Amino acid sequence: MIVRFIARDGTITSAAATVGDRLLDVAQTHDQPLEGTCEGQLSCATCHVIVDPADFARLPPASADEEDMLDLAHNATRTSRLACQIHLTGALDGLTVRIPG
Repeated sequence: MIVRFIARDGTITSAAATVGDRLLDVAQTHDQPLEGTCEGQLSCATCHVIVDPADFARLPPASADEEDMLDLAHNATRTSRLACQIHLTGALDGLTVRIPG
């Protein structure tokens, strides 16, 4: 499956991923600037991404804890999510996310 990352400068990187991967792990493997300081423990927002609006409905809803962390994320939008909380499924093939500025 493929995931697309749009960098702050608009550069698009297509990354190969496997069903079951966490989006954060895929991003880090492909040198995307997502820290993931808390290693997916929902205690930071350093893996904040903005999901393309066309793809947002394909994701399961964010948990209340994820929503709380997104309240702290810089430049959060209606389609913001934490990459550590997105586990890739076949239905998410072609997912596009933007690295926020």
